[in-house]
Amino acid sequence: METLSSQEFPGAGRPPEEGQPAAGSRCRVVAQQLLAAVLLLGLLLGCPVLLVYLLRSCGPGLCDSPVCRGLLAQSLASRNASAAPCADFFSFACGKAGGTGNPFQALAEENKRRLRGVLEALGSQHPGSGEEKAFRFYSSCMDTDAIEAAGAGPLRQVIEELGGWRISGNWTSLDFNRTLRLLMSQYDHFPFFKAYLGPHPTPPHEPVIQIDQPEFDVPFNQEQEQKIYAQDLAPAIDWLSCLQATFTPMSLSSSQLVVVHDLDYLKNMSRLVEEQLLTHRDFLQSHMIFSLVGTLSPALDSQFQKARRSLSEKLRELTEQPPMPAHQQWLKCVEETGTFFEPTLEPLFVREVFSPGTRSAAMELFTAIKDALIARLRRLPWMDEETRKKAQDRVTQLQVKMGPPEQAPEPALVRQEHDDIHLGPSFLQSFLSGVRSRRARMVCSFLRPFPQHRWRVSPWGLSAYYSISDHVLVFPAGLLQPPFFHPGYPRAVNFGAAGSIMARELLHIFSQLLLPGGCPACDTHALQGALLCLEQHYAALPLPSGAPFNGSHTFLEDAADTGALAIALQAYNERLLWRRGEATLPDLDLSPQQLFFLSYAQVMCREPGTQESRGTHSPPVLRVHGPLSSTPAFARHFRCPHGTLMNPSRHCQLW
Repeated sequence: METLSSQEFPGAGRPPEEGQPAAGSRCRVVAQQLLAAVLLLGLLLGCPVLLVYLLRSCGPGLCDSPVCRGLLAQSLASRNASAAPCADFFSFACGKAGGTGNPFQALAEENKRRLRGVLEALGSQHPGSGEEKAFRFYSSCMDTDAIEAAGAGPLRQVIEELGGWRISGNWTSLDFNRTLRLLMSQYDHFPFFKAYLGPHPTPPHEPVIQIDQPEFDVPFNQEQEQKIYAQDLAPAIDWLSCLQATFTPMSLSSSQLVVVHDLDYLKNMSRLVEEQLLTHRDFLQSHMIFSLVGTLSPALDSQFQKARRSLSEKLRELTEQPPMPAHQQWLKCVEETGTFFEPTLEPLFVREVFSPGTRSAAMELFTAIKDALIARLRRLPWMDEETRKKAQDRVTQLQVKMGPPEQAPEPALVRQEHDDIHLGPSFLQSFLSGVRSRRARMVCSFLRPFPQHRWRVSPWGLSAYYSISDHVLVFPAGLLQPPFFHPGYPRAVNFGAAGSIMARELLHIFSQLLLPGGCPACDTHALQGALLCLEQHYAALPLPSGAPFNGSHTFLEDAADTGALAIALQAYNERLLWRRGEATLPDLDLSPQQLFFLSYAQVMCREPGTQESRGTHSPPVLRVHGPLSSTPAFARHFRCPHGTLMNPSRHCQLW
């Protein structure tokens, strides 16, 4: 048996003990050495049974390297072997942890532990450098004694600069738009709406100011282009002065175009603001200050943080969400330091966790997934030839970024990124300086004529994303980590976990085709039949008691989940045809194919009834059972009787 070496992932460049195990390979080497003699003996004696027995007895090897042992421990901590896989595979894969083990949360925290190690090793840097500033900022955040001693003093200074607050004593009724302008430009705080820079919805996708509801990250279906001077639509806001101050050094005018995501919201918000300005001006001031205090509470003493946590818990209780775990101080400090000093910390983190060999291995995996998708596009019964050709071209022309950007910024440019961060005398002032620096950095990055894609995720983040404007698919270094991916894992694990994630992101490129009118030349009858089959299939699956589910809100993600599993499985099977040798994990008693399905399912381990991303995803139980029960190969490899939950009489194929 061949090990998972550079033949499988060119340039892997890792220590020998992290490669795929040699167990089982020795057997195959012996078999290869005896093959000629056995063939000759078989021909002479007519005993082919001997050859079959010899080859079958080798079987898959066991991955016994340190990295595989770590994966095994995680899998055993999650898997409930007493559950019947054909009746409830979610419990089989996730039930030992009570369904509450979330691998994404665990990996996010592990990445922040690694970033913490990077930060705590920066103490002896050159004074004034980005590294030295990052270390000082982190140390100041961790100095809870100094933060407690400062108390509410630093916050009172901020409130007075904004005109005061009735409950804080001094209060001056300042101009509403002046206060709003200060909040937006100096504190990056938007109490009534959200304003940000993003690519225009239509080609050539130039950067444009976008206006949306506050706290909503999912864009609405329609974008409406408006001019700033059209203040009759939302006249309570002095749009030009507020946006000019916020997006300096952009030069705005009354003819500036912005993208408005929900014009009705802005009209109603403006009407309410005008009414309050006439009758309860102090109420608007209180709302703006109160919401700012909530935003700044992580940089304040424990009394503010405790009050904010109590409010958050009450709000989550009212919306029937599970309580958020309490943040440890180091975790909060790592997050804030990473946010403000990302350009400085990015190469240090990447050097720690993401070798060139890991990038090569991930690109090899993605290529296999992409090839499988192209092959499946040729066989889709609902897609017409012209659409099929365009879809294949889009996949072929797609750029993919693995880990960090290929070209690191110049050290001089990185130093300039943090020249405007001034630390002290209080941590709140350091925090606000970081806020202003980050906003200025983001605006300048959009104005700078970059020849390359602008990354929108930190290297320690877990969010893969597709950039419509650049036609680029991005997988950050923080995502391509155990337990989802490692060059030394059995292929079944990498294809089942990271491979399915990659396939899902690829399919998101084509989600528009599934919407009404999204593919006018396609076979509408065949497409609608496949969508209806999928909808009925998910509706028939049992859910935990009280779990929310609305198939009309989740069907795009359900289609992506089901298609991603099918693509990853096809890519894995094709790889096995021309890459000999496979391994599995010890103590699991699973074949490589069974390990593939387990790896897919364990990516989805969550609290069984939760929904993520504001309802765009089905509950985790359905994200496991829906795709797996639509896959005949799953029932075959787990020997599920016909008619069981995981082997229904009908299977749906959309992608």
